[in-house]
Amino acid sequence: MSAYDIVVLGAGTGGYSAALRSAGLGLATCLVERDLVGGTCLHRGCIPTKAMLHAAELADGVREGRERWGIQATLEGIDVPKVLHARDDVVERNFRGLETHLAGAGVTIVRGEGRLTGPRTVVVGGDQELTAGRAVVLATGSVPTVLPGLALDGQRILTSDEALRLDRVPRSAVVLGAGSVGVEFASLWCSFGSEVTVVEALPSVLPLEDPDVGRELARALRQRGLAIRVDTRFESVETTRDGVRVTVSHGEATEVLEAELLLLAVGRSPVTADLGYEAAGVKLDRGYVVPKDWATLETDVPGVFAVGDILPPPSLALAHASFAEGMLVAELVAGLRPPPIDYDGVPRATYSSPEAASVGLTEPVARDRGLEVVTNRMPFGGVAKGLIFGQGGFVKVVAEKDGQVLGVHMVGARVTELISEAMLITNWEADPGDVAQLIHPHPTLSEAIGEAHLTLAGRPLHQAVPGSRRAAAAPAGTR
Repeated sequence: MSAYDIVVLGAGTGGYSAALRSAGLGLATCLVERDLVGGTCLHRGCIPTKAMLHAAELADGVREGRERWGIQATLEGIDVPKVLHARDDVVERNFRGLETHLAGAGVTIVRGEGRLTGPRTVVVGGDQELTAGRAVVLATGSVPTVLPGLALDGQRILTSDEALRLDRVPRSAVVLGAGSVGVEFASLWCSFGSEVTVVEALPSVLPLEDPDVGRELARALRQRGLAIRVDTRFESVETTRDGVRVTVSHGEATEVLEAELLLLAVGRSPVTADLGYEAAGVKLDRGYVVPKDWATLETDVPGVFAVGDILPPPSLALAHASFAEGMLVAELVAGLRPPPIDYDGVPRATYSSPEAASVGLTEPVARDRGLEVVTNRMPFGGVAKGLIFGQGGFVKVVAEKDGQVLGVHMVGARVTELISEAMLITNWEADPGDVAQLIHPHPTLSEAIGEAHLTLAGRPLHQAVPGSRRAAAAPAGTR
């Protein structure tokens, strides 16, 4: 038996952030992991996919350089093994750095699958018992969702896990699901030369985002050559000698899509089964751990907390939200009084080309909450740097009438970097006039954020005022 102040089950972003913060606050901390520290984000998600998307951006840059800027360069092809080597090097360096950091912080790492056997006890590998004097943190993460009756083979029908292990660029692909994972893989493969069709059952690409974002991103992806099918249901798939035949339906009409492979990107499911959670008294709903108190993330079992992908909405299953959840729990266990997490204030990002990013309330959600709102869309084509990048898109601001900014939603180049300013605007409850007083550097993409707020504050500069004669000649989408 080994005794600690806090035992954390799972070393993904939520788990290892809880462990690092706990150790930093002087608590004896044990981190239990059956695989590799860093979890899905580092090894099968955020980091490897963004590394490959960087390679895709470079490929697109060669084409743009030749076609738009007169740079005499030719993309001869994609050396997939070299791309994968560079990607894996990034992952490995992050992984080794994290292991070193955890060891230096004094976190004890126990390898193996941990089971909760009581409010303060965890058994690893069936025979090693760990006791937690103050708390146990559940952080066992998630896996890609697989539709019932669908058999994965890792080559023709696969999830994002298998897609990252492919040693080739598929000639063609059907991507089932137009959330962030599906859109990113579709964008990546398109940049590498694949023919890609995206199928989404809901009415919009990125269906949880503001509808204007979904429409603009779908338009941009179609312009790049992707086929986008929204309001389209998956019916069945059969494998052939050369690939897959995917049957989909739109209303009464059906269509058969043929491709080399089918990527399932229909969400992720929590890893909570057979880990002793329910037997110990932890409440589950469809596999998700339901906190008794969202302000603390404590479960029905006193001293047992949950963080990361095993939490249902309003948690967001995002790595940066998991970081915040892990730190929140560690500070509570150490006796501090951190504020609860405002999930509306957590930024969301999709790293396709163009990118999408948002924070705060969408326009429909704000109206559903009974708020009287005003909105403004500033096209990136209305600022010089946006024209230079040439990816279109816009900044959309949703604000309470005569009140604070409620949400900022963007599509365009580099918006996943721009969203941090919008995060500060919404979380510090600024109103458009507050932002209008700030001077944005010129020429930058960030000017579009400033101009969008200037117009809402009644001080338009380059954007036409709705209703004016200039507005009739303003760029499409400006309002």
